[in-house]
Amino acid sequence: MSQRNGDFGSFLSGLLLGGLVGSAVALLMAPQSGDETRQLLREKGIELKDRTSEGLEAAYARAEAAAAEARSRADELADMVKERGDELRERGQAVIDAAKAPAKKKAASGNADKKS
Repeated sequence: MSQRNGDFGSFLSGLLLGGLVGSAVALLMAPQSGDETRQLLREKGIELKDRTSEGLEAAYARAEAAAAEARSRADELADMVKERGDELRERGQAVIDAAKAPAKKKAASGNADKKS
């Protein structure tokens, strides 16, 4: 998933850079006065800044959502591991108790034989 996010970031960077370069070339090649070109550059710069801010906000929101989902999944997995650990502990204790029972029985019968 991180590879996919990296690819998207590269794509977004390339798209913005290409748009910026294309706009600059178009403005410089356009038959306008210097003042008009500077004004147009200012407007395009502001527009690009706004689009970049919106893109960053959207990326931040997606990152927050992904982090929340990851935390939720980690909590679910931790609960599953705890439950499985409890089950294994109980089964282990049952095996230990089952192994002790014959030994206790034999010890009890051995003590009874000594008393007779």
